[in-house]
Amino acid sequence: MISTAIRVARVGSAAELAAAVLMVAGFPALMLAALVPSVPAFAAAAAVTYLADHYLHRKGSYLINRLGKVRAGLSIRFLIRQLLLVLLLARLSLADNLIYYGAIACFIAFYGLQAPHGALVQLIRNRRRMPVATRNVDLASRIRIPDAPPRRLLHRSAEKMLHLDLAAVVGILVAAQVKSALFGFIGIGVTVAVATLYVLALVPYVRGRKIPPKAEKVLAAVDDWLGEYKPETVLYFSGSKDSAYQVNMWLDTMEKLDSKPLIILRERAILNNLAPTTVPVICVPGGVHLMNMDLSTVRVALYAANVGKNIHMLRVPTIKHVFIGHGDSDKLASVNPYSKVYDEVWTAGRAGRDRYAIADVGVRDDDIVEVGRPQLAPIQTWQGVPEGRIPTVLYAPTWEGWDGNPGNTSVVLAGENIVKQLVQADPPVRVLYKPHPFTGNVSKEAGAAHRRITALVQKAAAERAINPRFVADTAAQAEAKAELSRIEARLAQLSGSGGDRGDEAVATRDGLIDVARHEEAARLRAEWNDAYWRSFPSWEHRVITGAEPRLYDCFNVSDAMVSDISSVVSDFIASGKPYAVTDSAGVGVDEFKRNNTAVRAAVILSNSAAELGELLGAVRAPDADPLAEDRKELKRYLLGPDEPTSLEQFNTAVANLALKAETRNVGQQTRDAAALAESEAELANAVPGQRVPTAGDTDGVGTG
Repeated sequence: MISTAIRVARVGSAAELAAAVLMVAGFPALMLAALVPSVPAFAAAAAVTYLADHYLHRKGSYLINRLGKVRAGLSIRFLIRQLLLVLLLARLSLADNLIYYGAIACFIAFYGLQAPHGALVQLIRNRRRMPVATRNVDLASRIRIPDAPPRRLLHRSAEKMLHLDLAAVVGILVAAQVKSALFGFIGIGVTVAVATLYVLALVPYVRGRKIPPKAEKVLAAVDDWLGEYKPETVLYFSGSKDSAYQVNMWLDTMEKLDSKPLIILRERAILNNLAPTTVPVICVPGGVHLMNMDLSTVRVALYAANVGKNIHMLRVPTIKHVFIGHGDSDKLASVNPYSKVYDEVWTAGRAGRDRYAIADVGVRDDDIVEVGRPQLAPIQTWQGVPEGRIPTVLYAPTWEGWDGNPGNTSVVLAGENIVKQLVQADPPVRVLYKPHPFTGNVSKEAGAAHRRITALVQKAAAERAINPRFVADTAAQAEAKAELSRIEARLAQLSGSGGDRGDEAVATRDGLIDVARHEEAARLRAEWNDAYWRSFPSWEHRVITGAEPRLYDCFNVSDAMVSDISSVVSDFIASGKPYAVTDSAGVGVDEFKRNNTAVRAAVILSNSAAELGELLGAVRAPDADPLAEDRKELKRYLLGPDEPTSLEQFNTAVANLALKAETRNVGQQTRDAAALAESEAELANAVPGQRVPTAGDTDGVGTG
């Protein structure tokens, strides 16, 4: 019942649900207490609304957002409480008392201070917003970027300002209870004085040396840095904050390029969700700013997604443009006709080339280059199930997509059947459920199915925990958990979390990464991953969401996988482990394999998941696995050869394309120089003193 209410109210926990109920019920209680009238009851109801409102704001509750949409936002709720307090005074026959007029004057003055407060806060934020935000770019030596205002002034500023009425409310309630106006005027004085001081404290940060330079100066500093750094290869990306993983997967590759790398982002939300990297990053929200940026040394631009804002970079003719994507699968997105706009399309292996040929969307075979998948280096090849450990099966379905195609995801029609059979398997297996982060974003059915699957896994885990057949090494787990805490604390120190991290301007100024700290953090993340898997029994079912552990870490601890048509399948093939793919649309095994290259060495599941036994049999008896050789052959077809390595292939492709860009640019300069020389020769050969005719001349015939 409670879990249903939590889902309906879209809150994160029972405590959040309770706070929401208390806040919503608190205002009718305030009115009732004012009408009765009862000062103690009003004080109690007011305290409940204050505390519940503050708690929900701190949690970022969905309810708070919705109240704002229906004109019951934060300011309105405070105003209602204050009006009800005035009503209480009137019902207590204090309408002729000085405290009554003092309360009204206080609240009018208090709300009069809200406007300059809000204007100053917004002005400070606007003036401190940079036209570009950067990481690993030295702007501090070129322009002066002042410190951000103290966090206590701007963080949740509206909520802090409104809560300053608390002194007046308490004072007025005490005055009403003890029949002495003195307490009320003390509270009123505190509220008005502190609110005024809050406004005055903001004034210095809207002018002078407290604000960053203007946009022109910042952009000039960026161009100056670009001229010094001379980037050669750019990774360009635009998208929603939820798509940051699409650029994050390329960071390691960019760090290992032989040419000078640069990352250009178009949305601040992506920058805020970007993983740590040593590569210089420039976030340019404005299209005009980007088009005016000095990128004259860039020869290759890499695109991880097909989005409209790509046009701002594609328009540069001196750069060769490449679509590298963010995964390699048989989805229609992998053969998007938009790919024709790029000079080249890079695929992992021969399969990507054939995919475009079959789709016939206008991408020429000569423009396709096979470069492997450099990101797959962390994936370990399978050596069989370690002795003494039960097999682990990863269920990693994709999301429902935008088009509602039933073949997109197995979550809705097959997910529960898959998980039920896996958790009931005998001999037993462990289930890791890692859904796509977008699951449920479009389809309510997918979201509901995901919650049911989660509940199934968690219930099975609880039942296994009390089964005497499964024994946990509590000492080893406690040690691993302690290690996790230590690593997380150190990672928090390295990332600077927990302190005042300033704002966008400060992050840009101080965004030069400490390479030693970056390398330590990378080592600690590897240690964290190892400790995470040791922190619970190797037989425990697990639901894994969020960024950590990463998908490839789940690959490495699994012995088999069940998934859908997506790049996840192509990536998993690099491990050589058995895998199954669900034919959710029910097209049939032969047709499914004919349409989807990545499933040709897979166990094909129907929505009933009755074929799961074949997958589990391959895990338990690898020597008798009928698809083992097929997987090896498919791996070469999809991902290319093991030698040279993918990174070497990728670097070679970048170098070759940069050479093409340079050849084109030199040729263009030669043609321009020849045209200029020809024009000058024409001028030199003209009759001395004779003007070269221009359009509009009338051959000397007068018009008058």
